[in-house]
Parts: sequence; C-alpha cells; structure tokens
Amino acid sequence: MNLFRKIIGYTIAGTVVMAVWPQFGIFGGYLAALIIIAPLWFMNHYVNLVGNLDDAAFVDMGLAIGVAGIVRDTSLQGVNALNHAIPTIILVIIGGLIGGYFASLVEKDMEKKIDLDVYGSEENAGGM
Repeated sequence: MNLFRKIIGYTIAGTVVMAVWPQFGIFGGYLAALIIIAPLWFMNHYVNLVGNLDDAAFVDMGLAIGVAGIVRDTSLQGVNALNHAIPTIILVIIGGLIGGYFASLVEKDMEKKIDLDVYGSEENAGGM
C-alpha cells in the first residue's frame, strides 16, 4: 500500500507541475512555487501521503517532477527531446554527487563539534 501511495503522490506532483508551471513563464517561478510546490509538499510530506520516514533524506518530488517533464516532452516531441535532455541529466547527476560529498563533509564536521562539546576536548572525543 505504501508503494501505491507514493506512486499517487509523486504522479500528482509531476503532473500538476508539468501542466501548470510552464503557463507562469520565467518570472512566475516564485509564484508557481508558492501555489503549486508548497501545497504538493504539504500533501506529500507533512500529511505524509508518500510515507517517508522521519530520519530519511529524500529528493523525491524533484525526481518525480523531472521524470514527468522528460516523459511529457518525449511523448509530445519524440525521442529527440530526450536526446537533448541527456547533457542536463548528466550535469544534474554530477551536481548531486558533488552536493552529496560536501553534505557528508559538513555532517562529519558537525559530529566532530558535537563530540567536542560533549567531551570537552579533541583528545577526549577520540577516546570514547
């Protein structure tokens, strides 16, 4: 049932964004974020339609919206649209890897600071 809820929640997010967001244009992005993304985030994450765990990290709505955009453009414009999207997809993957790497560095630094606060010194933090 959890998988079914996720499919419904992500499908709604991807479909609504891809159907409505282009109508707002470039400068309407902030407005679109408020009237589209905020309610969809509320439905999927705050109400927890998709059933994410509290301690889990996720970028699910971005992925769902991206997949919906690729499928929409490929369906309407043909495979050539997918070929044009491949460089962007590669850059997004590289950016995600770089962001994940730096996020892990920040997390390690934050854990180190917590250890220093708890144990009082760097020498004591390593011994426990």
